[in-house]
Parts: sequence; structure tokens; C-alpha cells
Amino acid sequence: MRPERPRLAGRPVVRIHLLGPMRATTCLGANILPHGKRARAVLGYLCLAAGEHVAREHLAQLLWDRVPAAAARTNLRQALRELSSSFGDLAKELITTGRNVIRLNAEACWIDALAALALDPGAFDGPHGELLALCRGELLEDLDGASASFDRWLLGARTRVSGRLQTLLERELGRADAKSNATRALARALAHLRERAQTREQYARRRERWQITLQAQANPAASEDAADRSALTPTAAPTRDRLRVGVLPFLAHTSRREENLAFSLSQEIAAALARFRWFDVIAPISLQPTPSTRFADERHLRRMDLDYAVDGTVCGNGKDLHIEVRLMELADYARPVWRECFDLPVGELHRLNELVTTRIVGRIDPIILFIEGQPNRREHYGATGLLLLALPLIFSMERKKYEEAGGLIARALEIEPDNAMVAAWAAHWHLFYSGQGWSEDVERTHEITQTFALRAIKLDPNNAEALGIYAHICSIVNKDFDSALYYFDRSLRLNPSLAFIWALSAATYCYIGKPEVALQRLERYGELAPLDPYYSWFEHLYTIAYTFKGDYERAVIVGRRCTKATPDFVAGYKPLVAALGHLGRQDEAKPYLEKLLSLEPDFTIERFGSRYPFKRDEDRRRYMEGLRLAGVPER
Repeated sequence: MRPERPRLAGRPVVRIHLLGPMRATTCLGANILPHGKRARAVLGYLCLAAGEHVAREHLAQLLWDRVPAAAARTNLRQALRELSSSFGDLAKELITTGRNVIRLNAEACWIDALAALALDPGAFDGPHGELLALCRGELLEDLDGASASFDRWLLGARTRVSGRLQTLLERELGRADAKSNATRALARALAHLRERAQTREQYARRRERWQITLQAQANPAASEDAADRSALTPTAAPTRDRLRVGVLPFLAHTSRREENLAFSLSQEIAAALARFRWFDVIAPISLQPTPSTRFADERHLRRMDLDYAVDGTVCGNGKDLHIEVRLMELADYARPVWRECFDLPVGELHRLNELVTTRIVGRIDPIILFIEGQPNRREHYGATGLLLLALPLIFSMERKKYEEAGGLIARALEIEPDNAMVAAWAAHWHLFYSGQGWSEDVERTHEITQTFALRAIKLDPNNAEALGIYAHICSIVNKDFDSALYYFDRSLRLNPSLAFIWALSAATYCYIGKPEVALQRLERYGELAPLDPYYSWFEHLYTIAYTFKGDYERAVIVGRRCTKATPDFVAGYKPLVAALGHLGRQDEAKPYLEKLLSLEPDFTIERFGSRYPFKRDEDRRRYMEGLRLAGVPER
């Protein structure tokens, strides 16, 4: 029989964080948090039960409320097995299971949420840092959507914990020195808690409306009474084809000067977002809170019919400004989908737009694009909605998906033939369709490409994306590099946050023999859109730039990664094969060359040299020599 492991009296065996991202670690720092969402939900519920016995039946129904009772019990057993496996040798000490009940040994754990609930607002005298550490995130913030029943329970639990923390913060703010840094930190934490509380209220009201709607569908005669009982029930809005993104007035908690700066920053962000042509932007002036509250309430936001909202806070310590920005999706309830912090020295305030506004806007654009590109995202799609559905299929570079994207774009043009964004992406689609070698008549496809591109910039001369796509076409199809540089410059002057065009412009700088500038532009792309879901597609441009620069080792490192991520994209293989040729690694180049020839069977050195848009003969010769050394057929 194994002896019991000694443990220090009064010292917790594990620390479990439920506030913010969920964490569970042993006293030695080992991670024991289960991977599965439902297993983590079980752990969170048991933690908040504070050592009380929990009925298995109740927990099974809470987390699996849409399956038969027997299946729910089976799923619970699997989640408990995963939880025990994560706990390892500590499982027997931490979890007690019976035929009908489960219990977490809370005495052996330090749990941040229980620590918060245990604090007495009337007698708390601990350091402010301890209190602030408990205010860093929402309770179980990663577990929304585990089930409808669990979401309802979680809403109540969050309200309870948040309410205690708000009371504590309000009391400490009343006692603290109004000008101290600690007071400002407490004020920021309180503002965040109140924002989260507002979000929970919004969700609760939306859920009430869903219930009323369901009751009305089940019993039409009762619908009028149900509507009378809820002053929040919305009138049916007409279907619209464009997204609406609202920018709320940013908040500041330190000085009047920073309040003015916060509002000005939110206005600048709204103006920068308005340069994107595929959604409508609602400015902060239209979303200002009512005189009776500091926050825009849900009634006001719903009247604006928003799909996304951007909000933020600004605070300073005299030397630096700290800016926090968040993007919320509002489809079913307010759900944060992106959050980031920016720090700016006060001496660099004149560069606020360059260092903060442009980056915020550059990050928001690809996140919304990716969310809206998911299938079955909406019940109704107009021309722009169909285009957004097409984008992930385009960037896959798989022929079946790519042609499906072409069909969506064609439907979008039928619905709205004068939509400049759709016309621009139709040009992009045809350009790469011929580039992949799928077109039977390349010359005709290039004519169609230019027709759509020119139509787009005539329909909307200030459409930055359309101008950037046309610039790329000038390089690839016409080898007119002067025009390409002109239109890229005009595009990025109109919208300097357009990360996609910064990346595309890098290709032209390679073609004209300036790979260092190309790499600078790719670096700017990465700064603006570090979370771009289509980053793997744009990464092939790094391979091209390193190959033109003669940095073949880096070209190979990036090229391998690129071809693995988008294996059907022919443009990713050519610079990789050339770089391996220059490095004398023909054997290593062989499988990549075979894949390239399977995608483009008529690929030869002669054909490549005559079509690829080189400006300088020395670049052409060097690139072709790399292909030759790798074993590419001459003609």
C-alpha cells in the first residue's frame, strides 16, 4: 500500500483561477487544467459549489440539456474521467465521487472566485494589489456556450462575484487618495466591471426576447400579451445587406484632458474604419450615453441595429498613455472577439494616429472578415455578404473551393452590378484563376480581369482596396510597374490601415528589384494584422522577397511553411524551388518540384522567364538559374 503523501497543513494543494482565462496549477507549478470545455465547466461548477455535494443528475442536465438523460450521464462520466486524468495523483485528494453526488475538496484548493466572495466589504484592509488581481477578467470567460442551461447558471454566478467585487472597489475608492496611481487603477478596474455587468444585462434582455418570440411562435394568441410585458421587445427591422459597426465613445478615468483625448481617439477610429467599403460605421457622436448614465444602454445600441461595437478606455500616469480597445460581436449577445492594449509615451502623442489608430483599425478589419466568412453565418446574404463568404474559399487556393467562390461572386454581381468591392474582387479572382493555370484562355481571362478592375475604380475612385487590386494587376498582367506603384501609393494614402494592400505591394517591389523595401512593407502588414486568418496565403510573398534578396536559407524556411499551409498554391513553390537550387539542394527540391509540376504541368524555365514580371534582367537570370539548378525542365 502506497504511503500517503505529506502535505503542509493549511497550504493549498492547487490554485484554481476562474476569473479571466481559466487556470489550475499545483503548488509546484504543474498545469492540471483539463483540455475539454465540458470538463473545465464541471470543474468551474464544483469550485463555485465551495465544497458542497453536487448531484450528478443536476450537473448532467446542466451541461447536456439537449440530449436524453442517459446520454447526459454518460457524457458527465467521460468529463469526470478527463478531470481525474488531468489531476493525476491528486485526483483522489481533490475529487470525491459517489453514486449520486460529486464533491470538490475546496479546503485543499485556493480558488480566486471563492476568495473574492469571502472578502467582507466592511472589513477589507488588504493591499489594493490583491483586490485588483481579482478584477482581471470575467468569471469563467472561456466557457460561454457550453449549454443554454449552463449559460443561465453562469450569468447568475458572474453577477454574484462581480457584485461583490464592485462593492469592494467602490468602498476602496471612497477611502483612497483621489490623485494616487492606486486610485486610478481601482477606477479602471471598476469601470471594466461595470462594462461587463452591462454586457450581462444585455444578454439577459436578449434572452428574455428570445423566450417571448418562442412563446409567440408556439401560441400566437399570446404574442400581444407577451409584447406588452416587455418594453424591450424590438419591432421587426427590414433586412439589410451591409454590416454596421459602431464605435462607442472611449472612456477615461483620470483627467478632463484624457477624457477629451479618449473621445477624439474614438472619433479617429470611426473615421479610419469608414475607409473600408464593405461595412457601415456608426460614429461615437451617435452612440453617446444618455445624460443619466455613463454607458450606452442596450436599448440605444439596438435602435442603431449594430452587428459589431468597438469600445475602449484611455488612462495615463503623466509619462505614458495606456489604451485598451475591444471589439464585440452583437449577433446573439455581446461577445468580445478581440482585445488589445497599446502604450504610447506622452512625448509621442503627435504620432497617435500612426502608432495606435492605424493599428487598431488594421486589426479589426480581418477579424470581422473572418467571422463573416463562415458558412451559414446569416439567414440573408446581399452582394457584400456573398463576397465575404467567398473570401475564405479564395484564400484556400483549392480549385473546387476557388470555383465555388467564383460562383458566389457572380451571384453578387447579379444582385448588385454596381458594387465596386465585388467588381474588384471579381478581378482578383480572375487574376489568380489564370495564375493557377486553370484558365483555358489566359489572354481572355486577363482581359476580363482588367475589365472588372477598371469598372471597380470607376464606380468608386476612392475605394482603396479596388485601387490596390488594380495596382497588382498592372504589375502581373501589364508589367507596368510605374502605374502599379502609383496606384499602390494612392490606395495606401486613402487607407493606411489596409494590411492586405501593404502585403500585395511587396510583390511589385520584388519585381522591380527592391526586396528590402518589399520586406519593410511585409513587416508593416504584420504590424497591422498580426492575427490575419489568411496570413499563410500572404506568407508566400516573404519567400519571393528573400529569394530576390539572395537570402536563400530564409526563403527555404518560409517557403516550406507556406507550401505546407496552402499546398495547392503554385506561387508558393516557385521561389522555394529556386532557392533550393541556388543552395545546391536538388534532392530536397525534388518533392516540391514534383508537386509544382502536378499543379502546373507545362511549367518550364523558358515559359516562366517569358511570363514572370521581372523589371531587371539580372533578377530574371538569377531566378531562372535557381530553377535550372533545382532540375526544372528547360522548355
